[in-house]
Amino acid sequence: MKAMGISHYKQKQLETLSLPIPEITNKEVLVEIYAASLNPIDFKIRDGKLKMLLKYNMPLVLGNDFSGKVVKVGKNVKKFNVGDEVYGRPRKSKIGTFAEFLAIHEEDIALKPQNLSFEEAASIPLVGLTSYQALHDIMQVKPGDKVLIQAGAGGIGTFAIQLAKELGAYVATTASDAGKDLVTALGADQIINYRNQKFEEELTDYDYVYDTLGGKSLEDGFKILKPGGKIISISGLPNARFAKEYKPGIIKTLLFRIASSKLTKLEKKHQVEYHFLFMKPSGKQLEIIRELIEAGKIIPIIDRVIPFDDIQKAVAYSESGKAKGKIIVKVK
Repeated sequence: MKAMGISHYKQKQLETLSLPIPEITNKEVLVEIYAASLNPIDFKIRDGKLKMLLKYNMPLVLGNDFSGKVVKVGKNVKKFNVGDEVYGRPRKSKIGTFAEFLAIHEEDIALKPQNLSFEEAASIPLVGLTSYQALHDIMQVKPGDKVLIQAGAGGIGTFAIQLAKELGAYVATTASDAGKDLVTALGADQIINYRNQKFEEELTDYDYVYDTLGGKSLEDGFKILKPGGKIISISGLPNARFAKEYKPGIIKTLLFRIASSKLTKLEKKHQVEYHFLFMKPSGKQLEIIRELIEAGKIIPIIDRVIPFDDIQKAVAYSESGKAKGKIIVKVK
């Protein structure tokens, strides 16, 4: 099969790989991939920035979510049949959706929303699961809560705004003039133009912050939270709270504790909780998201669809930071 990936870390130009079609275990299905989406984690993996958390052998096929059709099922698979249209996010040890075929555990996929094309469906799994686990599982957002969602016009932001509104939250978000109309249409209640406004000066007394940027934006997010609030980041540093759940070992736990000491001090200063979110695959949660999509409560936002052979153009465009919504690679 044809696949796109890397032979070593920090390899900016993806290369075409010719690989055997994956074998499946008893609880896996073989999926023919129709479409995949690009996500920031693809580039973090490519550049070796997640080596403390994830170890991969080379060559490595990149790609973290997809939609496609089941073409083979393991003998103990109970939920899916050949011909089912599915979407999913493989577990971190089994990534590789920039390929024509993927072996994936049945617990990591769900039936594709019937009202979406394969390209639209491929835009959902990673951003949908990440936002659901942040807003529903960790924050436990309820009607009337005030939430700041950073980078509202981006791939995660466009989904998160819709989910937060569905949960009843008052939503503020950061965006440029180019993204203002989009985030307004998605339901954002207050928009901070990050080019000429500072959100930490405009917002106060918030229950939650959903950080997708890290760095200074993450640190400034602590300033707008009320005591007892939570800040969840997908771009910050893992901390001791994360290590307790992830169990990376004593040495890495100590390193996480040291590296995140500044964030721990900010937690204590503002009397809030900081959570580093490393999203978990979940077919069950994808089923919930499918129901929301089929009910018309969440719609996919796609910037553009790019042919598989032009994936490097998709990578360059994604890294430019100009995309509004998701970038999709059409595999089949």
